[in-house]
Amino acid sequence: MNTLNTEYPKKELTNEELAQLAAAKYEQTNADAPIKSNYQFPTEIIELPSQGHFYPVDSPLATGRVEMKYMTAKEEDILTTQSYIKQGVVIDKLLQSLVIGNGEGKRVNINELLIGDKNALVIAARVLGYGKDYEIEVTTPSGNKQKETIDLTQFEAKEIDFSLTAKGTNRFSFQLPASKRTVEVKLLTQKDTDAIETEMKSLKKNKIGSGTDTILSTTMIHTIVSVDGDESQSAIRGFVNNMLAIDSRALRSFINSIKPDIDLTCNLVDNETDEPFTITLPLSVNFFWPGA
Repeated sequence: MNTLNTEYPKKELTNEELAQLAAAKYEQTNADAPIKSNYQFPTEIIELPSQGHFYPVDSPLATGRVEMKYMTAKEEDILTTQSYIKQGVVIDKLLQSLVIGNGEGKRVNINELLIGDKNALVIAARVLGYGKDYEIEVTTPSGNKQKETIDLTQFEAKEIDFSLTAKGTNRFSFQLPASKRTVEVKLLTQKDTDAIETEMKSLKKNKIGSGTDTILSTTMIHTIVSVDGDESQSAIRGFVNNMLAIDSRALRSFINSIKPDIDLTCNLVDNETDEPFTITLPLSVNFFWPGA
């Protein structure tokens, strides 16, 4: 995982050493400070996979860095708040509590985070809260269950081509292979994802689709910003509903190639057959409470 602070994360650190680091930084932070009613906590500077390239130049996130504090009992309370879990906002509430700013004294709006950048912060939060070792149970190719301990500091940012768009710009042009039409797309933020979920709930409520069979088209509608230069919602929605499957697949592949994110691929070996296999680490509330 990328980071500006050379103390975090080091692959050779044990969980006990991470805890000692947190305690030492806390003492250093408060050694010369007067006693206050609000405690000061150690923090780390986390590098974002996007490097801040796709945010507006005046956005606090354009620095490509986020300052995050170590988890405390307060954040554990957030993780166990049933109302947050039922609403599906527990991870967002956690990050809102952990993120201090951009490292330069400016506040960060979690809703403005690109999804890949948010994933990087979720990984960092887990390491700073409970250490780098993450124990999970996986199903092997032979159909058996086996336990694995994943080193969360092994994950790196995906390699992407930052030259495809100017710094401060979140628009990408792509010509569809079959129809030859030109579309512009954007990278989705947390705010966009919330809008997609709201629309899908509305479609399901009105019995338009099952709530899952519209996810591709709904996501595409919120991702495309223009079709042949036309930015109207009517043009975009009409285009998506009639887009050729070959064009849709090519566009999704293009979007995936330009999207900054953390590569969560884990290379494992089947203990029964010695056959190698891979999994993609899921990021859910169970990521913080495995076995919950």
